[in-house]
Amino acid sequence: MPPAEKAAGALRTIGELAQEIGRPQHILRYWETRFPQLRPLTRAGNRRYYRPDDVALVRRIHHLLADEGYTIRGVQKLLADEKASKATSAKSSAEEFRAIRAALVKALEEDGG
Repeated sequence: MPPAEKAAGALRTIGELAQEIGRPQHILRYWETRFPQLRPLTRAGNRRYYRPDDVALVRRIHHLLADEGYTIRGVQKLLADEKASKATSAKSSAEEFRAIRAALVKALEEDGG
């Protein structure tokens, strides 16, 4: 079944994904060694199944390499920087939520609740 006929959330085989992005399968296997974020499910016989998040990441890597002119190392750095940025953002958000919660608890205590 061609990838176009599959549901958006369906798993893709390495062959289907390679055909979709127009690259040979060995390129996807190589990317798996270079990008730790790319970890497809493996089943019996080491058959790879790419989840929707993996498919989106492969499309992004392909776009950055083929269309934007990034190198493998450049894409690795970009993805690592984004991961660090998300971690910092999540930490600051958690701190903000704790501060808001503390202010609400204090307001309730002062109000007699």
